[in-house]
Parts: sequence; structure tokens; C-alpha cells
Amino acid sequence: MISSVYILYSPSLNSYYTGFTITSILERLHKHNDNYYNNKYTAKTSDWEIYLSIECISEKQARAIESHIKKMKSKKYIINLKLYPNIVQVLLNRYSIN
Repeated sequence: MISSVYILYSPSLNSYYTGFTITSILERLHKHNDNYYNNKYTAKTSDWEIYLSIECISEKQARAIESHIKKMKSKKYIINLKLYPNIVQVLLNRYSIN
């Protein structure tokens, strides 16, 4: 089973949402857009699109990276994750399971 961190972007809100999944990211996207999770933040709109996905080696790694990104509380950091893929690689290495 593949674990992933995903970042969604809403053009209407000009906002990002970070999550993790052990299922298909496309499935999660559709569920967020359909308000399946009853999530107050993603329920604000239904135009979420996949901005970035990070494939992880375990659920533990995905949770750690998701938590790291959320703790940064920075739109600029999220934009830089996509602009500079080496940042993603640093995160994958930092939170790898030894």
C-alpha cells in the first residue's frame, strides 16, 4: 500500500490544504470536493485540485511529512516545495525509516 502526502489548491480561495492518505490521491480529491469528510476547511469550496503529491515509503513517514508541512504554516513554503524538488527530497530523507 502506498502512502502519500498531498497538497490541494483552491483557486477560488487561493488557499492550500495538506493531508496524507494510504489510498488514491484522486479518490481523496474527489471526496474533499464532495464534502465526504465533513471537513470545515475543504467544505468551503469544491474546486480543490492536486497541487503536489509526495510518495512515501510508509504511513509513518507520510504522517511526519504532513505534520512538518502543517507546522510551517507558510504558503511560501508550500509553493517552494513545488518550485524546488530538492526540498521534498530533504524531507523524505529526514523522515525516512532507518
